[in-house]
Amino acid sequence: MTANTNSNEHVNLYEPHEWKHSTKVAGVTWKNPVGTASGTFQYAAVRWFYDVSQLGAVCTKGVSPVPWEGNPSPRTTEGPASNLNAVGLQNPGVDHYLVDDLPKLKKIGATVIANVAGHCDEDYCEVVAKLADCDADMLEINVSCPNVTHGGMSVGTDPVALSKLMDKLRPMTDKPMIVKLTPNVTDITAPARSAVEHGADALSMINTLLGMRLNIKTGEPIIANRTGGVSGPAVLPVGIAAVYRVRTVLPEVPIIGIGGIDTGEKALEYLYAGANAVEVGAAALFDPVAPLRVARELDDLLDDRPELAAKLAAGQTWR
Repeated sequence: MTANTNSNEHVNLYEPHEWKHSTKVAGVTWKNPVGTASGTFQYAAVRWFYDVSQLGAVCTKGVSPVPWEGNPSPRTTEGPASNLNAVGLQNPGVDHYLVDDLPKLKKIGATVIANVAGHCDEDYCEVVAKLADCDADMLEINVSCPNVTHGGMSVGTDPVALSKLMDKLRPMTDKPMIVKLTPNVTDITAPARSAVEHGADALSMINTLLGMRLNIKTGEPIIANRTGGVSGPAVLPVGIAAVYRVRTVLPEVPIIGIGGIDTGEKALEYLYAGANAVEVGAAALFDPVAPLRVARELDDLLDDRPELAAKLAAGQTWR
């Protein structure tokens, strides 16, 4: 690792890398199998540390029809080997995304996945309509948001509600559409099947687990929202199991593995579980260059696994 300064005076902690092992997700080629997970990536911050365009893909923070302020503070805390957050999908809205965030990423040559958030079906439809012909390479539908159309329950926990939402969204765009699944269900294969049967081109999993921490001095929840999403190293086994189970019942659908990845070795576990690619999320909160570091570690690990590397490059998977 060698630091250098480019023409924009950004300090790049890694020299440019010639990637050896690519992958394909729903027909889109990633230069390597590692991307960022939505929610922890901010281009304005990390561009000072590494060339974002070197990543396999960049999944941007969820965008909503109008700006969302998010939840009240405090909205983050820690757990054993984990982070707990209830940020509330704070974002400046889809219009800002289209004129600011997305053009900046495409200008540097990044492969971009636009994450779509909503509190009701109409929210999702409004965002997808505006993103339908944009420069993003793929769309990721975050169906883990509390949804007022369905009594405050996440659409991703109800296969019927998910199928109805996908029936509305799928005709709106030809872009590859990823559905991001919640682990807060009894059987994750049920919503996975529903998403694919109603138009999803790929699946990503897992989103955060539901959790809580209490202040033992007051007996009250630490987070103002009371509960939040658990991410970080502790959720790794849950994410791997989800990928494995869904791959078993849906052998052809592209899968992006998410959860607890902070090294190339952990990314490799997801690929052996049946993922086509992975995304790094919580690790970037404490190590801004984690996504690129993981990608480079994985690139070297795949040198010794030519059969797996060949399958990924062809859009296939280990299982």
